[in-house]
Amino acid sequence: MYMAPVEDAVRLKITEALKPSTLEIYNDSAKHAHHKAMQESVSRETHFRIVITSEAFKSKMQPARHRMVYALLKEELDRAGGIHALQLKTRTPDEEERQIAREKAEQGEPMAKIEQDQG
Repeated sequence: MYMAPVEDAVRLKITEALKPSTLEIYNDSAKHAHHKAMQESVSRETHFRIVITSEAFKSKMQPARHRMVYALLKEELDRAGGIHALQLKTRTPDEEERQIAREKAEQGEPMAKIEQDQG
């Protein structure tokens, strides 16, 4: 049975508070298990990368956005065996759209497809 109580709590708290249009959570703990600081840890949920797209971030700078997420996850960050490292990518839906358009342009894809009338 799959058990990820920290990841599940993170997902639930972010979803309820920020109502994200995009939420990607990557548990990178296995990549860091060999680090000296992790040798005493019994948790397999210590290192996360999280991508959040939410209107709640509108008109807020990155530090304020990150503080919002840290406040939501305070319990998971403070708990012994809890989150040791958290990498955040926070953006608004408009920022996400611009990023996708920029990536398409870099790959040589058209910015928008224009449908031609087949008359």
